[in-house]
Amino acid sequence: MSFNNLDTLYRQVIMDHYKNPRNRGSLDEGSLTIDMNNPTCGDRIQIHLQVEDGKVEDAKFEGEGCSISLSSASMMTQAIKGQSVENALKMSKYFSEMMMGEESELEDIDLGDIEALQGVAKFPARIKCATLAWKAMEKGIDEQEK
Repeated sequence: MSFNNLDTLYRQVIMDHYKNPRNRGSLDEGSLTIDMNNPTCGDRIQIHLQVEDGKVEDAKFEGEGCSISLSSASMMTQAIKGQSVENALKMSKYFSEMMMGEESELEDIDLGDIEALQGVAKFPARIKCATLAWKAMEKGIDEQEK
């Protein structure tokens, strides 16, 4: 597949998650709720996690922002649902490294649709948009473990 076709496909995946977000909404009381924002551009994300016995049983999000931040939140919640907390954090680390253009030592990480966001790495101002939901998830897991 040519670069232009791949770029078009990735844009379509991002816009699909933006226009048809997966896991948008909230969870019942007792779930973790983490609010984060990106003051640079105004993106605001609220992540809801239900973590039981070291596993992300459910994940949802609410918020306002650009197509990158909201599609990333949609993709992330879809990817971490049913994963162990350890795997969810590994995915986040791998995603962060991808956004920074770094080589990762992590193997066997399948990001699925999330790979569509790899082009964001070319635009430093947008990296915070893409990583906002992931940082919120990390913060929530960290707070729960304390």
